[in-house]
Amino acid sequence: MTTVEQAEEIILNNKINITTEKVTIIDALGRILAEDLKADRDFPPFDRVSMDGIAVKYARIEQGQNSFPIAQTVAAGKPQASLGNPEHCIEVMTGTMLPVGTDTVIRYEDINIKDGVATIEILPNKVGLNIHKQGIDRKQEELIVAKGRKISPAEIGIAATIGKDEILVQKRVKAIVISTGEEIVPITTTPLPHQIRTSNSYALQACLKSWGVEADTVLLPDSQEIIEQKIGEYLATYDVLILSGGVSAGKFDFVPQALENQGVRKLFHKVSQRPGKPFWFGVKDKKAVFALPGNPVSTFMCLRRYFKPWLDASKGFNTERISAELGKDFVVRFELTFFLQVKLGKTETGTWKAMPIEGNGSGDLASLVEADAFMELPLGKEVFRSGEKYNVWLYR
Repeated sequence: MTTVEQAEEIILNNKINITTEKVTIIDALGRILAEDLKADRDFPPFDRVSMDGIAVKYARIEQGQNSFPIAQTVAAGKPQASLGNPEHCIEVMTGTMLPVGTDTVIRYEDINIKDGVATIEILPNKVGLNIHKQGIDRKQEELIVAKGRKISPAEIGIAATIGKDEILVQKRVKAIVISTGEEIVPITTTPLPHQIRTSNSYALQACLKSWGVEADTVLLPDSQEIIEQKIGEYLATYDVLILSGGVSAGKFDFVPQALENQGVRKLFHKVSQRPGKPFWFGVKDKKAVFALPGNPVSTFMCLRRYFKPWLDASKGFNTERISAELGKDFVVRFELTFFLQVKLGKTETGTWKAMPIEGNGSGDLASLVEADAFMELPLGKEVFRSGEKYNVWLYR
């Protein structure tokens, strides 16, 4: 049987290559940048006045002058002014180009202006004060944002300032969530005693959308012919197929055979874990297929533990690994990696602490709302002690 570590390695070795597209700057938020953003000119592009006040020649202050007639007043956005007489000053606003013939700006707070003359009351101690020097932030053609970054409002601002109204981004991964089972009915239906409403498809779709995946859903009956036909259609349309149910050893678990009949190469089936032991994974033509167990806790855990790292790897990221202290002793009485549902909190030292939430097995959908994450308790150990640290996979 495949171990958790082996399953992860196989999955990450079969990441997909995501193609790119251009989108407008207003549609780029949350997408993955597929090009470097470089400065199209020096940042700032000129010696920029950074405080409202007066611009002077510092040598005059060193020579003892502290009162300067105001030659003119310049607002931001105006062409660069020039100071002809070094014994005068120019009144400048924040954002103005530093006038030619000046090298220091004195703040309004440090001067007194009367009858067109500015008198310095607090003398500067060095030349060059209150000037944002040209190119000090970035030089022309210098890298500002490397490709592979998730685009936030900060990156939008950079794109705008370098004149990019369109940005090259990774295309969104397209997935379809396929639920199977005769016992499953649409959520608007009143289920009969032997039926349940579909829930996995909506929970998985919500996860996928929160991760930037375009996700459709479909409900299929327990028919190998129909499942096989639809899998063929979906493999031609989507980047990844995620199936929920029909992967165990029952007489109506048609998914594994249907996948293999459609040419999907099985890379593993069954992982030494609980929940989620019947997990099946395969590939065809650079498309990935995650066939997850149908029990809600199993399918939810497998999506978070395996699909999310695969998605991150395909986008060029390393999935963040978080560990937490176990909040109380816990015993595992079977030879499987156990994914324990936990509620997270902070210790006095600021580290994560995980308190077990003991539900009623992998079919207990309601238990998911009581927890925040799955704690991965590794194979080969029976007693897990309070205070020991293990990886946790957050879903909130």
